[in-house]
Amino acid sequence: MIELITKYFPHLTVRQQEQFAALYDLYVDWNSKINVISRKDIDNLYLHHVLHSLAIAKFIGFKPDTNILDFGTGGGFPGIPLAIMFPEANFKMIDGTGKKIKVATEISTAIGLENVLPQHLRGEQEKGKFDFIVSRAVMPLPDLMRIVRKNIAKDQHNAIANGVIVLKGGNLDQETSPYRKIVEQRELTEWFTEEWFKEKYLVYVPVG
Repeated sequence: MIELITKYFPHLTVRQQEQFAALYDLYVDWNSKINVISRKDIDNLYLHHVLHSLAIAKFIGFKPDTNILDFGTGGGFPGIPLAIMFPEANFKMIDGTGKKIKVATEISTAIGLENVLPQHLRGEQEKGKFDFIVSRAVMPLPDLMRIVRKNIAKDQHNAIANGVIVLKGGNLDQETSPYRKIVEQRELTEWFTEEWFKEKYLVYVPVG
């Protein structure tokens, strides 16, 4: 299953490969205790969750010391795969459900991630400043933007402006229309050939 990741990211270090490879058994084990991934979807962990999360890594290479907030991380997506991919960036992962954060915490610890901070917290309560907010279809984009705009840092460190990067599916015209002059929407099939990625998108909204 790790082959699905190395197919698109051939330059992973041995440690990164080991960390990605360890995810399956850990998620199967934790999912049997605390349901964070649909039972029938766990076999598709690498395609539907890990590789899907890594679409963000195809869009941007986070520079060292970039601060990223994973909003509504659930069991650790997209935060954990991105933290493996960018060990010198910093990831705070928040979710309003304590049980899900427990899973994200335990799995991060088990694979030795030192650049993550999972926390049981609602987005409205988060006070920190971050270069980017990342999320997987947690809520409609305008609702998310209203909550996280306060959390975007002013200082720029990366090749693109600080902002919000979300992974979503389906017709997004209505969600993105308030930002149509600045939004960037990319089809995931631009990076991944698997059928599952059709009609799935990465949406980036710069926040200046």
